[in-house]
Amino acid sequence: MKEQTLLGNADRLAVCRQRLGSLAWFMKALNEPIARRANREDSCTGRFWEGRYKCQALLDEAAVLTCMSYVDLNPIRAGIAENLESSSHTSALRRIATLQQNPTRAKQLLTAINIAESAEFLPITIEDYLDLIDWTARLTRGDKLGRIDATEPPVLCKLGLSERQWHQQMLGTEANYWRAIGSAQALIEKAAAMGQGWLKGIGSAQRLLRPQPA
Repeated sequence: MKEQTLLGNADRLAVCRQRLGSLAWFMKALNEPIARRANREDSCTGRFWEGRYKCQALLDEAAVLTCMSYVDLNPIRAGIAENLESSSHTSALRRIATLQQNPTRAKQLLTAINIAESAEFLPITIEDYLDLIDWTARLTRGDKLGRIDATEPPVLCKLGLSERQWHQQMLGTEANYWRAIGSAQALIEKAAAMGQGWLKGIGSAQRLLRPQPA
């Protein structure tokens, strides 16, 4: 009866179809039952997550890698993990486990972890990615500065990024950008495509390109 009633109401059907493709509605539906359960367990009220989710367009390969690294390094930045091997619930840990089972995959190009075979990949190997975020983790941890190898990973040259560009873009994933992440030129083109004259992050990206005084 509910199905027939819905099919007979074109306006309601259109709303339901729109919600099926809405990330905001999905997050609302996900957040509410989690919040209710957590609040019952803790005898409190309020939102479960302190802030809303963020949706940012990743405009180039460097932006994809910085975002991936930012997420994979969350446990280390939060101080609940010492290294990648102890960072639970991260794709980095799953990639490490994969290489432990099959070391020959180290030279494979980086693809999504939940897809067995994909035509889409990033132009670095799994080994290069793990080396990059391990090196980045050492930079991120202020108490580990003495252990950092001064030589930056070769993969940064492949990406056309300096150590400073990589580190500031990765750490600025949430603070320095808003609707999109990418190079200054990519952000300018994205703003033009959206009919805007500016996007948050263009200034930060341009500053990264300027030579710093000695």
